[in-house]
Amino acid sequence: MTENKHLSEESVDETEARVEDDTAADDTASDETAADDTTTETRGRHAAQEDTETVENADEVSTPAKPKRQRDWARVVAFGVLPALALLLAMGAGFLKFMDLAVRESNTARDESVQAAKDSTVALLTYKPDTVEQQLTAARDRLTGEFRGQYTDLTNNVVIPGAKQKQISAVASVPAAASVSANPGHAVVLVFVNQTVTVGSGPPADTASSVRITLDKVGGRWLISQFDPV
Repeated sequence: MTENKHLSEESVDETEARVEDDTAADDTASDETAADDTTTETRGRHAAQEDTETVENADEVSTPAKPKRQRDWARVVAFGVLPALALLLAMGAGFLKFMDLAVRESNTARDESVQAAKDSTVALLTYKPDTVEQQLTAARDRLTGEFRGQYTDLTNNVVIPGAKQKQISAVASVPAAASVSANPGHAVVLVFVNQTVTVGSGPPADTASSVRITLDKVGGRWLISQFDPV
């Protein structure tokens, strides 16, 4: 009976020891589990932080700063090329304006020189016996240079005395004239001339000719400097 009691007490002790061991083991397991959870959470935080840093680094890589060379070229374009281009455009506009003015002046010179050649030709070749001296003397004012002297000698020595003596009259007309060349100071005009000459009471005689006339602008007037039959 006593042995049975001792055995029962030993069984109870062993049972309590086992329970304590199991409890300690469970506690240890819980602690290890908690530690594992903490470690996992810590690792997760580190991983998230690393991922964030990776994304930021990726953003920095994906949007690199503009190279200095590119910025330099932009400055060259802004401060060098554009002003030069503006200057070229201004020069081009000025050149076009100059050319337009030159064309207008040439057109004006052409029109004025043609009209002057026609009017002067009629004045040089038209006269009457009674007024020949006055008419041809006035015509000299339309001439310049050496031709003025040549015409003066011809009219004074030949035309005026002959017209008075033989009662010669002449009437000239210009049916057509064309500009050969013209600029603001010099022009060449081709003139077609019809002239009717009457001597005394005789029948009129008609002649047709063409003359290459060179004119120079002197004092704002177009004056004949050469008168060449062609």
